[in-house]
Amino acid sequence: MDISIQAAFAALPIFAAAILLIGFKLPAKKAMPVVYIFTAVVAIFIWGVSANRVLASSIQGLLITVAVLWIIFGAILLLNTLKHSGVMGVIRQGFNNVSPDRRVQVIIIAWLFGSFIEGASGFGTPAAIAAPLLVAIGFPAMAAVMIGMMIQSTPVSFGAVGTPILIGVNKGLDSDSIGTTLSSMGSSWDVYLQVITSEVAIVHAVVGTLIPLFMIMMMTKFFGKNKSWFEGLSIVPFAIFGGLAFTIPYALTGVFLGAEFPSLVGALVGLPIVVFAAKKGFLLPKDSWDFAPKEEWPSSWVSKFELKIDSMSEKIPMSLTKAWIPYVMVAIILVITRVSPEVMGFVKSLVIPFKNILGEGVGYSILPLYLPGGILVFVVLLTYFFHRMEFKEMKAAVSESSKVMLGAGFVLIFTIPLVRILINSGVNSAGFDSMPVAMANFVASSVGDIYPLFAPMVGALGAFIAGSNTVSNMMLSQFQFGVADALGLSTAFMIALQAVGAAAGNMIAIHNVVAASATVGLLDQEGETLRRTIIPTLYYCLFAGILGLIGMYTMGLVDPLMK
Repeated sequence: MDISIQAAFAALPIFAAAILLIGFKLPAKKAMPVVYIFTAVVAIFIWGVSANRVLASSIQGLLITVAVLWIIFGAILLLNTLKHSGVMGVIRQGFNNVSPDRRVQVIIIAWLFGSFIEGASGFGTPAAIAAPLLVAIGFPAMAAVMIGMMIQSTPVSFGAVGTPILIGVNKGLDSDSIGTTLSSMGSSWDVYLQVITSEVAIVHAVVGTLIPLFMIMMMTKFFGKNKSWFEGLSIVPFAIFGGLAFTIPYALTGVFLGAEFPSLVGALVGLPIVVFAAKKGFLLPKDSWDFAPKEEWPSSWVSKFELKIDSMSEKIPMSLTKAWIPYVMVAIILVITRVSPEVMGFVKSLVIPFKNILGEGVGYSILPLYLPGGILVFVVLLTYFFHRMEFKEMKAAVSESSKVMLGAGFVLIFTIPLVRILINSGVNSAGFDSMPVAMANFVASSVGDIYPLFAPMVGALGAFIAGSNTVSNMMLSQFQFGVADALGLSTAFMIALQAVGAAAGNMIAIHNVVAASATVGLLDQEGETLRRTIIPTLYYCLFAGILGLIGMYTMGLVDPLMK
């Protein structure tokens, strides 16, 4: 079968999802079961994947769904626990004391605090934590989800202490053969991986500096009274300052220290600087921006569940520090479990393994304590005692959180299995590559020498399908390496463009949108969110692609594999 026809068939499930979610504006709970069935049909009857492998992939997807729901449950439970402990009024007032301007709050909560959570945890946790927090201080639920998804861009390549690079790229390349070649040239695999890491950090820093401003423009356009892209631009100097406060230490850490800590260090350096500057009014405009009164919000902006966040009131006198301690504990424990070998070994000791499902060589292991869900639940238990809650309050928090989680679960039990079918479709009777690789092959063969422009989009496509930067890198890094080698271009820089695009693709990953929406009780609006987040995704990929062309053909970038 011709490569273009292969790519067309491979893209059918994606087109189906886009048409149903965005074109027909169907809620995901109706669209995704249809797309799942359609994906299975394409896999079996066109791709030649056995029904047994489709079933095994579906089971694998269901196991991953359990892990995702565990994270969602933990995030919602923390929000509801803080609601019933009566501290959200304190947190809300704390942000108002820094600045009542919603634009400033976006930069501090989403861009900086969210980036820290991403650096520590990954797994879509930033949106799951930041979106409910934004709702708690007065943001529309739909705006909180959109902004929460936009967090999942610049910090993602170094999320979960560098997992997308250290696991995704590292395991996605043929490190043995590449390492042998590097050794013969007087270099090493570690040097090569660090070159990739440095280039990822630099490209992200250039493109990502404008993301805080992009968040603000998206907010004023879609959720402002005047629906204007430019209404909030009086804050441009402060937004760029907020961007640089993160991206400068982020890039320096990536270049000089490696892949584990750029997002963490960027946020840890940037957050206190920006908060201090905001309190002092540095670069802040004279005007302040807010949403219209809640009574004027469309019903589609508002949570379907009775979160009753506005009714959160301070039950007992409590300092802002004490109110924030649960979030601080989440951040600290996430970091410790990712950087301490002893603690990591302990939390990973509880494993629920599923190996070689149906004899197809696919599997998945659930790590309840290591996943952010386990950490969030642990912090909830500490908060129960620390804030001296009553049992009935904790019971109410658990009940409310379970209802929200079950609402998301129905969608995810179809979405994630269909993703696994696509990824596992490389084993088939037709002799085809997996469907994502087939689409990437078509793009590469069609565009030729200007391929660097499209390399980030290929990475984003992988993340859109898989919902993961790490998985996209594992699927497509070797492919990107091969294209660069064939074109005589820097293989390291091409893989860096892959990693950057895969990070941006998280903004439009369907199951990430569903998960983020669930944490604020906003379901059936996934298509609307995707229609918006595709805008910053295109910005990110095109800007990174242009930098790719400049780097390859103007700057003549080389790597250890090029003599």
